[in-house]
Amino acid sequence: MDPTDKEEKAICVIGDQSTSDVVVRLRTQEGRDDWLYCHSAILVKNCKYFADRLSENWPTCQILGSRNCVDVNCQESDFDYHVNLIRLLYIVVDGSVDDLWHGVRNALGILQVAVELGCPKIVTACVSYLEAMTWEESEEEEILKVVPRMGLQAEPILARVQPVNQLAIRNIFLSAVRFATSSPPATMKDLKSSAQEQLEYMLTEDDDAPLLIADDNIKFEVKECVKRLFSGFNNSLIHLFCGSTESLSEAGNILLFKSYLTDLSWVCQILSKLEIMGDFVECWFDASENIVKALEQGSSTNEVVEVKLRAIEVTSKVLEAIAYGTVILPTAKRLQVLKVWLPFVRVTKPIIDSSMMECENAVLLKMDGEMWQSLESSFVSIILALPSGDQAELLTQWLENEHIRYPDLTEAFEVWCYRSKVARRRLSLLEDDHVMTQSG
Repeated sequence: MDPTDKEEKAICVIGDQSTSDVVVRLRTQEGRDDWLYCHSAILVKNCKYFADRLSENWPTCQILGSRNCVDVNCQESDFDYHVNLIRLLYIVVDGSVDDLWHGVRNALGILQVAVELGCPKIVTACVSYLEAMTWEESEEEEILKVVPRMGLQAEPILARVQPVNQLAIRNIFLSAVRFATSSPPATMKDLKSSAQEQLEYMLTEDDDAPLLIADDNIKFEVKECVKRLFSGFNNSLIHLFCGSTESLSEAGNILLFKSYLTDLSWVCQILSKLEIMGDFVECWFDASENIVKALEQGSSTNEVVEVKLRAIEVTSKVLEAIAYGTVILPTAKRLQVLKVWLPFVRVTKPIIDSSMMECENAVLLKMDGEMWQSLESSFVSIILALPSGDQAELLTQWLENEHIRYPDLTEAFEVWCYRSKVARRRLSLLEDDHVMTQSG
């Protein structure tokens, strides 16, 4: 700090009328008119606006008293920022006033005035403060409206909100996928859930385009992560079958099995967004019989019921992919997946419903309702795409079952009846068309 600066700072005190040689009049359109007793040496040195107004070259300098009074017109909403800036002119000598900003919004207001009046030291100090501080969402929106108009001097403030290059996005996405499909300690459960949530957000198209557009290499890496996840899941299935008939009811097994099913349910969301559900559906199909056997050997405790619900959630997403053509399976596999999961869902839903009636979480119940509806629609769609004889077999089992209310296959039954009734007529017409074509 220059010795002269120290002397000025010690002698000149804003508002000291006995030593003041200039009055700054802050005026607003609403009629506010406040006088601040100041010192020209401080104002001229630290502010271009005052340096110009107090210069010999200013047009009104010859008017009596004009050099002793400088008007500053401002909006009422910016009045306090002007006062604060003038006070800071007396303090900012070395550009360091980190403890005087009183928050992001106040510093942003002072910054606008400092740019307008030409106070480079204040601008530098404001920019340094705002660049270093965290912002609330409303503050960030205000910054994005104001700062871009200030040019290069304010650019450091916007560094954190600049678009990230695709390589950085790709790297963080792959790192997050590996972590989100791993099996970290239970103490890191919240971190894992957060990573899964952000991965979905990165791929979601809302008001903005997705953050990541996946290429073949990214899809390959995701598939590899899912393979490792399924490998751990299959190992847990093997462990269950090697245990006792009540091994699913053991606390450790329940937690492990539930964790895998939760991850598999989540990963369906990612695979659907990336349009690579095929391998997952095949893996779930291959494991389905063992999954159902493992689930059936558990008791009806709340923990086991929840595990069954998680398994049905995954199945719902798998069946949805099959039902709407996202993944194409041959007829035999589509029939087999229905024969495995239809009986299990019929028996399990009443158990889950009974358990959920005692659950206080109404949101969970609502989500389950949406899932059950989607699952029922998938069952109907898959049945209707089977050969008519296979449809008849499944519908017969449904009509003879005590759990006829869910899934409700009435739509499939109605379509089957109609198709069956008109089948001969349709086929005869096709045969007639064929004969006419041949004869022609």
